[in-house]
Amino acid sequence: MPMSGTEALASASLVELAVSRLTREILGGGTEPGERLVEEQLTRRFGISRAPLREALRLLAQQGLVEHMPRRGVRVAILSDADIQELYAVRDVLERHAVTTTPPGADLSGITAAMKAVQEAGSRGDLFDVATAHREFHVAVVALAGNRQLTLVYESVLVKIQLYMAMNLRREAQVARPHDGVHRHERLFDAVCARDPAAVLAALDEHGARFYLGA
Repeated sequence: MPMSGTEALASASLVELAVSRLTREILGGGTEPGERLVEEQLTRRFGISRAPLREALRLLAQQGLVEHMPRRGVRVAILSDADIQELYAVRDVLERHAVTTTPPGADLSGITAAMKAVQEAGSRGDLFDVATAHREFHVAVVALAGNRQLTLVYESVLVKIQLYMAMNLRREAQVARPHDGVHRHERLFDAVCARDPAAVLAALDEHGARFYLGA
């Protein structure tokens, strides 16, 4: 029998719950690359059945955060050194294109809200929230170009980069000063607000592989 509207909504909510919790664990450094995600354990922890969990894992696989292995289940995705280098190269190309094609009168309300979120996350100090706020700020910068497809591709690249950075979140927290990341994004924000593409590109250079999405 087809599900009622209420049942379908409940199922969708359970999928969203599983996606949210697994995303936080994976991108927050709570799991290791290659770590198996055992369905029985996850259904017990989340209090859900296998159907919404499997749908959540399918959606996470589409984002590149988990990998389905034939006859071996699901694991947290593994990125090779070559993968990381390629992701950063693509990120740089997309950012440069976005910055150089952003119209002079672009609405800055989205990036203003994203900057506030970066500052608030920095004050709370939660590593996952900080990394996510940094990612969303960069997405807001690229979105100024008004190219929706570019923004979607760019965000998918950043999610995978955040997966890579999740391996280093604890180490970064130990060696970086708490507000370093906030100050880097404030400099980028100031350059965007000044509507100076050269200054924006210079500020983005501070967000290379060693710093990007760091604390």
